[in-house]
Amino acid sequence: MPDRDELFYTRKNAYDTISEEEKAQINAYCEDYKGFLDSAKTERESVNKAISLAESAGFVPYERGAQLAPGKKIYKIVHGKALMLAVIGKTPLSGGVNIAGAHVDSPRLDLKQNPLYEDGELAFFKTHYYGGIKKYQWVTLPLSLHGIAVKKDGTCVDVVIGEAPGDPIFMITDLLPHLDKDQAKKTLGEAFSGENLNILIGSRPTGGEKDTDRVKHTILQILNEKYGIVEEDFLSAELEAVPAAGARDIGFDRTMIGAYGQDDRSCAYAALRALLDIGTPEKTAVCVLADKEEVGSDGVSGMQSAVFENFMEDLCDTQNVKLRHCFENSFCLSADVCNAFDPNFPDVSEKRNAAKFNYGMGILKYTGARGKSGSSDASAEIVARLRKLFGDKGVVWQMSELGKVDQGGGGTIAKYMANRNIDTIDAGVPVLSMHAPYEVTSKLDCYMTYKGIKAVYDEK
Repeated sequence: MPDRDELFYTRKNAYDTISEEEKAQINAYCEDYKGFLDSAKTERESVNKAISLAESAGFVPYERGAQLAPGKKIYKIVHGKALMLAVIGKTPLSGGVNIAGAHVDSPRLDLKQNPLYEDGELAFFKTHYYGGIKKYQWVTLPLSLHGIAVKKDGTCVDVVIGEAPGDPIFMITDLLPHLDKDQAKKTLGEAFSGENLNILIGSRPTGGEKDTDRVKHTILQILNEKYGIVEEDFLSAELEAVPAAGARDIGFDRTMIGAYGQDDRSCAYAALRALLDIGTPEKTAVCVLADKEEVGSDGVSGMQSAVFENFMEDLCDTQNVKLRHCFENSFCLSADVCNAFDPNFPDVSEKRNAAKFNYGMGILKYTGARGKSGSSDASAEIVARLRKLFGDKGVVWQMSELGKVDQGGGGTIAKYMANRNIDTIDAGVPVLSMHAPYEVTSKLDCYMTYKGIKAVYDEK
């Protein structure tokens, strides 16, 4: 008969079990990850940085019809905002592929198409928030501006202001406590409206005293001098305001990372890095870095679009394999973050099933809301498959759940992969302060997510 230790399931803090060698590997991995975070604060920057890293590892742009021998490394850009990469495996695509799908968009403030205005002799940008944010968290926060402006002649101008030493930064003002009597009576959701998230950008007038919009004139002069753009160019621009702060270690022990956009770039970097680090796998390994997950995965660069099928069908055509045959034998790890248990807010989580810092990669059998609405709900067979794989590969992992049953919930790209008849399960890095301008992760969990994704790519 099994003894007590064999009968009971006990979760352990991984720092009690891992070696000193692995602790060093965790720290080395996370230094590279922090560098990625600082250079990839938007989906476009994430794609560009991923391409740079991939090309350094031997990846080349995919050309339709090219012959793909085992070991070939390819990538395809999706409208500059998403990216698909693959390492061709030894076995035919009819046997399926191993996929890790993450997303590179994060909650932020987008500038409206007519953003620039002046009021009270101050200049502002109007914004429209993107994704699920708590609006009050973006007030009085140092912001930087990232994105592109495409001129009428098609010239594309890259914009990054607020990241380099000496750059100006921007911010949204708030009401002083001496005068906030009426504001204080409102709920957090009512006190800060989306229409009032206006970014302060200047105060110096240009021209004569009788001229109008003199501060706005100053801003347009500066933008024209630096970037060659005029006000009309905002109409065809995609400019995003994001936190200006860089990635930093958190805690006296430096075991955690604080940074903007770790949902979902902690998993996107892990999925990318794992693909760069494998050799020639048995099955073809595919990494998908998708856009638009935070707003429902719609649009041409989102996971609901046809671009993934098109990419995979092109690969299948080189081997005369039907796409549906490939999909029905494939496996996808939907690499997205989960919420970590926060003892400051214990009432929203159920401790027995909540992810914890330093307990490894979080696996979610289902996400969704309340009655698992909006979730693909992976099968028991898939969970068992990962239990064995991760056990064999020394991956520290934990089962997790997105809060208490009736508390709320959320979704990922998992259901869109599952709808393609691909066995799919959610797994990723546990996060504190998810969707805040500055999120917190455990270095150990980040590394174990990389290690888990790498094990999936290498699975036979």
